[in-house]
Amino acid sequence: MVIFSIALVAVIMLPVLAATKRKSNRIGCVNNLKQTALAFRVWESDNGDKYPMVVSVTKGGAMELALAGDAAGIFRAMSNKLSTPKTLICPDDKQHSYATNFSTDFNNSKINYFIGLDATESNPQNLLVGDDNLVVNGLPVKSGVLNLYTNASVAWAGARHNFNGNFALTDGSVQQTSRSGLSNAVADNAFTNPVVRLVIP
Repeated sequence: MVIFSIALVAVIMLPVLAATKRKSNRIGCVNNLKQTALAFRVWESDNGDKYPMVVSVTKGGAMELALAGDAAGIFRAMSNKLSTPKTLICPDDKQHSYATNFSTDFNNSKINYFIGLDATESNPQNLLVGDDNLVVNGLPVKSGVLNLYTNASVAWAGARHNFNGNFALTDGSVQQTSRSGLSNAVADNAFTNPVVRLVIP
């Protein structure tokens, strides 16, 4: 009877514990995005109110790398503002491993977050950084520069956050959103730029 009671409690508690772990991972992803957005903002305030995506490599930025779709190059340019490359991997992603540092084993495969190529301080609602598990017009996005047009159907893929996702805006806020929240954010960005450009790792 005691063994049966313990087994019954275990069966009841397993779904609760699994849900708690998923929620904890999602909060971990939000915290990673907050730290990353803060690093962007600190870098920007130290560099003439410009993000590394618009500052030339010769001046310490990553503009040329950003235009080539090199997300790792952007994060490497601002690595002195990030405490560790581990913040660039979502805790819910079990397919990618962490980089140990920004110089030897850091590349696009060690990053889970897109970067808004046209983010500016003057527009606080610009997409700055967010989950890269995007699907556009039914297809998963590929590494490089992604041009999102207003008529594109954009959604979160299901694997990482169960068809939800997170992104940070240039005002420093982090949003946890469903598909509709993502579509609204893209539409808000498209209001100032007809094409929303994202660097996908």
